[in-house]
Amino acid sequence: MTTVFERLRGRRLTGVGTIGLIIVSIVIILAIVGPYISPHDPIQHHLKARYKPLGYTDENGIFLLGTDQLGRDILSRIIAGCRVSVIVSIFAVVIAGSIGVSYGLIAGFVGGWVDQIMMRIADALLSIPFIVLVVAISGVVGAGVITLVLILGFTGWVTYARVTRGEVLVAKELDYVIAATVVGQSKIRIMFQHILPNVMSSAVVLAALQVGVTIIAESSLSFLGLGVQSPSVTWGLMLADGRASIGSAWWMTTFPGVAITIVVLGVVFLGDWMRDVLDPRLRGE
Repeated sequence: MTTVFERLRGRRLTGVGTIGLIIVSIVIILAIVGPYISPHDPIQHHLKARYKPLGYTDENGIFLLGTDQLGRDILSRIIAGCRVSVIVSIFAVVIAGSIGVSYGLIAGFVGGWVDQIMMRIADALLSIPFIVLVVAISGVVGAGVITLVLILGFTGWVTYARVTRGEVLVAKELDYVIAATVVGQSKIRIMFQHILPNVMSSAVVLAALQVGVTIIAESSLSFLGLGVQSPSVTWGLMLADGRASIGSAWWMTTFPGVAITIVVLGVVFLGDWMRDVLDPRLRGE
């Protein structure tokens, strides 16, 4: 890990990477300390303050980004939404990455008919649009944070599997892997000690980029009513609440949309930076 951080610090493309790191760090910090710094309770109703614009002030305090149809503070709800986005995206990516890397590692290393069967299964799942698959499963099993994490995790592993399998096929031809096979090292040792470390950099970069995809998927499902349900707060739910009032209370949809856009861009920037650092082909090695 120290080497990775040294490479990050030494790269000339620090501008984009730094912006991404700052955005991601802010989101994680807000997810942790959000309940302690929110100006208002994100689920507390103030019916006398419904649809109030930016900077509205009353006896309850100031509502910097305005209020929604129930008088709830938009800023506090955006802060609260960070927690759901972080929890869902990180845990879903960990589950999908663990399954996909293991699956691709086995398929690529074993090869032959095992590889063919495993990859045809992956191709069949990959042929179904990700959002369509998630929507279909969510409609059957119901909604909730845990359910959403499991759905996104168990449907998002195929990309990891295909990338890992390709990396394993290349790693199997490396000289030291061939030498380890010749001297009689066990297949398990070769797979986990020699090949797995070679594919982890690609898996880490892919996981970083997939966080943004997962955030969009979570927001989309919540917007459609198939994700996290009220009274929990998510940016997708905020968009759904404000779509009927977008003409008269534009702040209800604008700021959650901006939050999603900024966070996803931050994750993409950070993922691109990590790719530049960890991919030996881009480093000219």
